[in-house]
Amino acid sequence: MNTAPQESQPQPFDVVVMGEILLEVATDAPFGHGVPAQLGISGDALNVAASAAAAGARVGLLSVLPDDDLGQAIAARIRELGISTELLKFRTGQQGVYLVHCDPDGQREFSYARSGSVGSTLSPEDIDPAVFSAAGAVIAGGIACAISASSRAAVLKAAALSRRFVFDPNFRPRLTSVEDATAVLADLAPRTFLVTPSFPGETSALLACSSPKEAAAKLRRLGAATVAVTCGAEGIQLEGEQDSVWIDSIPAPSVVDQTGAGDAFVGTLTARMVLGDSLPVAARFGAAAASLVVGGKGGTGFIPTFEQTRAHASTGAKGGLPSHA
Repeated sequence: MNTAPQESQPQPFDVVVMGEILLEVATDAPFGHGVPAQLGISGDALNVAASAAAAGARVGLLSVLPDDDLGQAIAARIRELGISTELLKFRTGQQGVYLVHCDPDGQREFSYARSGSVGSTLSPEDIDPAVFSAAGAVIAGGIACAISASSRAAVLKAAALSRRFVFDPNFRPRLTSVEDATAVLADLAPRTFLVTPSFPGETSALLACSSPKEAAAKLRRLGAATVAVTCGAEGIQLEGEQDSVWIDSIPAPSVVDQTGAGDAFVGTLTARMVLGDSLPVAARFGAAAASLVVGGKGGTGFIPTFEQTRAHASTGAKGGLPSHA
């Protein structure tokens, strides 16, 4: 009888996020020589992953970083946020950067230097089928599909492998055309567990819909299992096989920088659903997290703990949380 100890198999991730990480240069005044700036690490994939981890999920992040000191510094920040670094790839290349200036209301002005970035070299070869098929959910966005053909192919492969694929359209006119973004959404919708378009921007441009319910219905007809249409300060329209619910937004205690609010919603919602919460409860937690992160500067300047998110969801939403939350 063989009594040799068995090697323990690594636990599957609750959530895997994929996409590009960016160096963030934030200023309080318009760009100019001598303007003080704060360096940060951001990008939609990191923001989503950080919120999912804070919501209690075991999170892996697939992204490509430069194989230098800057890449290691970014990896250290990822670890600080409670995200596993075991899926990260390191290659020779230029780190993507963006500059952002926020006015007193948290509105933002961006300038990007990301063309040909090392993050855009993400490819299908970077996808581990065992990891992606075992994960509770996989999250990707339209930005990852827009930055390069290889990154788009990686997202398509991940969608085909995932048990629950979550897609945030994240349409950026500077990166892609309406036609290409619409084609990506139509291609991925039948493979998605959850799609999270924003109203009115993305629902109008990519779906030619004039209301949240119309957009949700169209995505459901395209094959999406569940849709959460985010309506900014108004709330969220949820549509699924068993749910058709409006979730009120939760007022933000403080607005410093709106960067990452939508990402916090997606990451928190996905994490809480994988961990067993119903769609409406998970969405309300997502709304609470989104209204808290705008109190920090930068995409990951303030990531609330789940205890903070739960308390805010209970006190800030009309009627509080459902009794089974």
